[in-house]
Amino acid sequence: MHKTVSRALAAIAVIIAASTPALGDDDFPIVGVYTKDEVCRGDGSDRVDLLVKITRKDIQSNLGTCTILNKRREGKRISVHVECKMAGDLVILGDATFTVRDDRTLDFDDQDHTSPAVLHKCGEG
Repeated sequence: MHKTVSRALAAIAVIIAASTPALGDDDFPIVGVYTKDEVCRGDGSDRVDLLVKITRKDIQSNLGTCTILNKRREGKRISVHVECKMAGDLVILGDATFTVRDDRTLDFDDQDHTSPAVLHKCGEG
């Protein structure tokens, strides 16, 4: 009986995995390292306080780390819902948008429009 249950669970897991669309780079093309409001030199001389690292799971900057809870893409616009952990154990929930430009930059804006920025991509990753 235990083998039958294990096989059934394994089969269900395979079916779920096969029917769940994989998120490729095209769905979240903004992964990489950027500099805020300044062209990235990429030679190690970029100001650390301007660096922003975006992964599929989080956004890291000198202000803190934001875990991406949800993301949605509409054309060149990517909206994210994030939970940010800031200095002093402050936790903030919020929304932000990234608009992909053709020149390897992103327009960034938060839900309250308090810190819009242009993010300049560094290198290929």
